[in-house]
Amino acid sequence: MNSMLATGWVAGIFALLIVPLSVQVSLRRAKTNAVFGDAGDEALRKRIRAHGNFIEYAPLAVVVLGLVEYRGGASWLVWSLAAGFVFSRVMHAIGMLFTSTPPVRAMAMLVNHASFLAAGIWLVSSLT
Repeated sequence: MNSMLATGWVAGIFALLIVPLSVQVSLRRAKTNAVFGDAGDEALRKRIRAHGNFIEYAPLAVVVLGLVEYRGGASWLVWSLAAGFVFSRVMHAIGMLFTSTPPVRAMAMLVNHASFLAAGIWLVSSLT
């Protein structure tokens, strides 16, 4: 029986991470009275994009990781992908919310893309 331990960990961590990202947006919306969009508020725009980027990548990361784990990917591969996905999502959010220069986000996206490429290549090659 495959316990999907790594996928469970990543899904749980992502569930915990989405809450502060979402709350940050809600609090700023309340402060700026911005019901829709960002109302021209730079801080709200950054929070919206940090939350949005997380939502764009995190669900697929969990699915892809789950498939690699379910299909019997080597433990080192599964845990490396898990670490890469978590690292990239945390660092990207930090880069969006707490820095004004792109290197942190760029590093996060590089790790994110590398993790997706590795998982995708493994999955496609495991099907043949």
